Amino acid sequence: MMWWGYDGMSGWGYALMGLSTVVFWGLVITAIVLAARHVARTARTEPPSRPPRPQEVLAQRFARGEIDAEEYRSRLETLRGGQGSYTA
Repeated sequence: MMWWGYDGMSGWGYALMGLSTVVFWGLVITAIVLAARHVARTARTEPPSRPPRPQEVLAQRFARGEIDAEEYRSRLETLRGGQGSYTA
C-alpha cells in the first residue's frame, strides 16, 4: 500500500544525501583549483632556449681565456667559411 506524503527516506537517508552533495562539490572545486594551478604553472615556464651558435661558444671560450687571440681568429675564420687552414 502506498502512503502518500511519505518518500521512504529516514534521517540517515537525508544525512547521506547531504554528505554526498558536499563531497561532490568538494571534488568539483578541487578539480577546478588543480586545473587552474596547472595552467598557471605551464604559462609561467619560458620556452626552451636555443642552443648557442658556434660563434657564441667560441667567443665565450675566448672571453674565459681558454684560447688566445690568434686561435680565436683562426677558428672564427674557419667557422665563417674562410680560407684559413684547418688542422685536426
